[in-house]
Amino acid sequence: MAQKLRVLVVGCGHMGISHARAYHKMSDAFEIVGLVSRGPASREKLNVEFGRRYAEFSDFADALVRTKPDAVCISTYAETHAEYAVAAMEAGAHVFLEKPVADTLVDCERVVATAKRLGKKLIVGYILHVHPSWQKFTELAQTLGKPLVMRMNLNQQSSGANWETHKNLLRTTSPIVDCGVHYVDVMCRMTGSRPVSVNGIGARLSDEIAADQVNYGHLQVTFADGSIGWYEAGWGPMMSETAFFVKDVIGPKGCVSIVAKSAAAAGKSSDVDSHSKTESLLLHHASRKADGTFDRTDESIDVTDEPDHDELCRREQEVFLTAIREDRDLSAHWQSAIDSLRIVLAADQSFREGRAVKL
Repeated sequence: MAQKLRVLVVGCGHMGISHARAYHKMSDAFEIVGLVSRGPASREKLNVEFGRRYAEFSDFADALVRTKPDAVCISTYAETHAEYAVAAMEAGAHVFLEKPVADTLVDCERVVATAKRLGKKLIVGYILHVHPSWQKFTELAQTLGKPLVMRMNLNQQSSGANWETHKNLLRTTSPIVDCGVHYVDVMCRMTGSRPVSVNGIGARLSDEIAADQVNYGHLQVTFADGSIGWYEAGWGPMMSETAFFVKDVIGPKGCVSIVAKSAAAAGKSSDVDSHSKTESLLLHHASRKADGTFDRTDESIDVTDEPDHDELCRREQEVFLTAIREDRDLSAHWQSAIDSLRIVLAADQSFREGRAVKL
């Protein structure tokens, strides 16, 4: 039997909790050697939930030295990602890193270069990669011909603790960067083409955030094959629940859409489980008969494997485990992480400079 991987969980907020639950459930493969967070409450809450006492730390560097882990899971704010990931790999650990890899492209490339130099496995938390329905959505989009028109958004009407979390995130990243990396990554995989230019717009919709922060953004990206895509994201108590969940791809041969009726219902935009729900896919064929009418009816493809958020995180950890044990080549995964971050950062730059950015 393979030896367990000793994992240090860094960050015990929403994503860190789900990843810690995954490691706890996968106790035949992983052994949690420590929980790291700035305050004790989140660590203590997890230990109560697990019914045991995992070591607790408030300082990452101290925890890294004292636990000497085989792997480190990092789910902190983006400004610490590069520093923590590089330190973990330099200490001999493989890394699971929540997206985005870093808050600058230079730091993102530094993290990837460190993984290459040290021969460490680095998995970035692109949760949609392990979602069966999103895999099928991408596969169907690739049958629609070229160019593609891709329309996606994820707006979140947040209040209370969720709005406080969003305001903390806004100190270092905008919604279009934090959430956008997921969806522009999907666009890149759908087209298989090189992004060539990006336009971005943004707006500051609250006096509760700094003058240089925006809590709403919209990007448009053009690809070398003529495909185009837009993505919209906004956070805050003012955001509309109407049409907050749009996932739609159009090509010469038809279109495919995620039809998530309950996920897109009013009052659900703050529910993280709704962000990955698909429920069904609707495939429309553009082909017509001699009289000009459609020759095929639309297909509704029901989704049977619909993992919740915790299960998706567990599947991500299976990917991490396999990459380590089977010494998987992660070059394509790393390039995807770099490319998607390049696009969303270019959108942010475009908004701030008032011009299109060439890639």
